[in-house]
Order: sequence, then structure tokens, then C-alpha cells
Amino acid sequence: MRNDPTGRALQLLSLLQTHRLWRGDELAERLETTKRTVRRDIDRLRDLGYAVDATSGKHGGYRLASGAHLPPLILDDEEAVAVAVGLRYAAGAAIGGMDESSLRALMKIEQLLPHRLRRRVSALNASVTSVRWAGDVEVVNAETLNTLAAACRDLEHVRFDYRSRDGTDTPRHVEPHQLVTVGRRWYLVAWDTGRGDWRTFRVDRLRDPRLTATRFVAREIPDGDAAGFVETSIGYVVGAS
Repeated sequence: MRNDPTGRALQLLSLLQTHRLWRGDELAERLETTKRTVRRDIDRLRDLGYAVDATSGKHGGYRLASGAHLPPLILDDEEAVAVAVGLRYAAGAAIGGMDESSLRALMKIEQLLPHRLRRRVSALNASVTSVRWAGDVEVVNAETLNTLAAACRDLEHVRFDYRSRDGTDTPRHVEPHQLVTVGRRWYLVAWDTGRGDWRTFRVDRLRDPRLTATRFVAREIPDGDAAGFVETSIGYVVGAS
């Protein structure tokens, strides 16, 4: 049986952060303790701000839920390195405001990393560089991405103004399907209701997206692959230019 409440609580939190449903006896076995002690440790985590849902019965157990605020996170070594490296490259993403917020978060993470992990992150950052396309400099508004992502999720029509390659703005009314990234560019795959066909829209050319509060029934994208559709569209445009 583990007699260290702090170490046991940290291990319990690490298990719960997998977001699977854990039975009380499973947790007790993993923690080498009793189900009664597990219940006390669950209450301790709740006091610290972690929202832990509990269900009773044959198929009951414990699961970590979303809380009202952000409590501390517990990451293992591989997860900590992945987060730090991901934040470093998110700082170079073509999204307005993302560079500054990513760097702030990265500084906080790196200050908490033990020396051995800081060395791994530094080695990766020093050994990898990125090639940026000369024309790939347009910054995407983060709120625009949020609006389009919500519309894709909720199957909600969107209206926006779209600037073509020759600089002409046209109003569009679409059924958004999925966002796709290619390098540092963002694309929206959508059914254009005005043209009655699938279209690929560069998000940095998209202005003032507005949710219409009207829903649509999802269509089957050609070949069922949004990334492949964008790749084909870009290949056609590049080849024709």
C-alpha cells in the first residue's frame, strides 16, 4: 500500500487525465491501496479544483471532467516535450496573436521542465528549421478560425466576403465542411450554395464570416477526403498559373 498521499494523488491524477472511465477497484489496484483510500484521494483532487465525475453501479467509476477553471496539469516526460516543441512551432503559425501567446506559454512550460527535458527540447529546436514560402505571409485571424470551426462542427451555414486572386470581392454563402492546413496556409472546404459545387477557400482571403443560425445536412465530399480535395485544388491552381 502506498503511504505517500501526495505521490498517490499525483499518480491518480495522471490516470484520470486519460479521460477513460476507471472503476474504483482498478484505481485501487494501480495505486496499491484500498477503494476507501481512492475515494478520499478523489475528494482531495476535487478540493484542488479538479472536476471528477463519479457514477455508481456495475458499470460505474470515476472520470475527469471539464472544470470551472484551469487547475494544474500533470504531464509525463514525453507529453511535456511534445507540448514544448508544439508551442515552439505554433509560435510560427500564420494566425494573428498566436505567436505571442504561444511564446508566453512556452516560457512558462520551459521554466518548469527539469534539466534533462530542457536539454531534449533545446536539441530538437536547434536541430530543426522550417522553409517558408515567399508568398506564404498572410496572417489568419484567430476569431475567423474559431467561427469557421464552430460552423463545421455544428453544420451551420456561413456568409462571408471572399477576395479572389485578382482582388475582386464577392459575397459567398456556404456549407462549411472542414478546415485544412497546407504549410502555413489555412483552407476551408465548403459547398458553395450560390455555385452549387464544392469549393476551396483560402482563409486569409476570407472577410467577416457570419453564422446564419440555419443548419444544413452534411454532404459527402468528393472521395470523402477534405485534405485530398484541397491538394487537388491547389495543384490545379498552381499548374494553371
